[in-house]
Amino acid sequence: MRSATRALYHRWKRALARAGVRLVCAALLCVLVAADLPSILSAQGAPPSGGAPGYFRVEERDGIWWVIDPSGSPTLSIGVDNIAYEGDRIRGTGPSPYLAAAETRYASRNAWVRTAVQRLREWGFNTLGAWSDQELWSEGMPYTIILDFAARAGADWLRGQPPDVYDPRFAQTAREIAEAEAAPRADDRLLIGYFSDNELWWGPDWRRTGTMLATYLALPAGAPGRQRAIEFLRQRYGGDIRALNRAWRTAAKDFAHVPLWSDAPAYQIDADRFLEMVATRYFTVSAGAIRAADPHHLYLGARFGGIPPDPVLRAARVADIVSINLYSRDPRAAVRHVYARTHRPVLVTEFSFRALDSGLPNTHGAGPWVFNQRTRAWAYAAYVARLESLPEAVGYHWFRWADEPKEGRSDGENSNYGLVRLDDTPYAAFVATVRAVNQSAIEVHRGVRSQLAVRAASWWHWWSFRDIIGALLGAPRWVTTAVRTVRALLKQSPRVASFWGPLSSCMTSAV
Repeated sequence: MRSATRALYHRWKRALARAGVRLVCAALLCVLVAADLPSILSAQGAPPSGGAPGYFRVEERDGIWWVIDPSGSPTLSIGVDNIAYEGDRIRGTGPSPYLAAAETRYASRNAWVRTAVQRLREWGFNTLGAWSDQELWSEGMPYTIILDFAARAGADWLRGQPPDVYDPRFAQTAREIAEAEAAPRADDRLLIGYFSDNELWWGPDWRRTGTMLATYLALPAGAPGRQRAIEFLRQRYGGDIRALNRAWRTAAKDFAHVPLWSDAPAYQIDADRFLEMVATRYFTVSAGAIRAADPHHLYLGARFGGIPPDPVLRAARVADIVSINLYSRDPRAAVRHVYARTHRPVLVTEFSFRALDSGLPNTHGAGPWVFNQRTRAWAYAAYVARLESLPEAVGYHWFRWADEPKEGRSDGENSNYGLVRLDDTPYAAFVATVRAVNQSAIEVHRGVRSQLAVRAASWWHWWSFRDIIGALLGAPRWVTTAVRTVRALLKQSPRVASFWGPLSSCMTSAV
């Protein structure tokens, strides 16, 4: 009995000793992790700061996200893009119809600046959106800045050419831009924050097909991005090209000569993982450059052109706000998707509707068509009500201040996007509703209202007898605009145009 007791005692003693060793090891590991925490965060991307007290920041209060102004009050960012005295030049190099009207209407550029800001305040806006004239920044209205890190490091958003984020030039360009443009404004309490870029290419879309992996593999032999893509694949398959060939169903002789594409499921898995690596590198470098130059203000993301792939959204979590250009009638599904992947508040940085009674072609450009300015106002009210019913939606920026030339701007867009016409005259019926909607948007977001405070929401208020007759007789206008738009899209794809071009010409002639 005594020997059994002694054996049990020694067994418990050894168990306690082992447990003590485990506790010591665990404590040591915690110390090592804590000591290396800054480098770990640096490798994975520093978490969003949310902004500094006394400056614009974002905060979740009682389950609702808000932009918090410097005084500590919750608000929304309600803005307008492209508020510019110069307007758009026809085809990028010709005269500017808006500039010609502004020079006639105002005694000076400063007079135009004062009038523009006064109008914005009267219409319920509180933010100067991207690409707005710098002279407006000194008029007491909060503003945003777009830095164009990737665009100024070699990316081409219109053709869908991404930057090589592994090229040292990208990080160097980001640092230099941030030091030149962000650091001098670090103490400006009217500045909301910075966009790093606009509508970068992250994968197949209207600009071109392909994957980020294929794009990087197609870079010149000495490009850092190509070398990183090859190294990524080599690590994925343990340096065994036969393993890659089995997975991709290919016959590459080595990792430097793998095909740019495969229809094997393993290829898409690899492409998604590489895409997330590239996106993480982009957002980590961008956030780091901005926060090193200006620790007070918000990083507003990269203004996604629609919903990017999920690997990109996961990488975007380091931003304080995820910004998205979203041209649709109902933004809720897209915004919910973005928030579910990022857990960051969402700012819609472009949306618009184009009316067919504006006299503009409306054949180039994004956004739904509407019949006239009254239905355009109705669409604006519905969009904002739906958006701001979401707790994660912290504002919206209308695209844009003035219409585009009917002949097309530099990229061919020729649409009715403006709050004002090319002669600087506001669209009265549209702007009246915009004002009412903007003034009640915060209450909708807070949940006090379920509907926006417009004068009426009944179809008989919005539609006069003349509107109804016009809509019934306006079918040819809708068809003509649709056919012309299809033809414009077909011209961008010669292979498709060679097949459908003659048919679309016949359709236009018939209309």
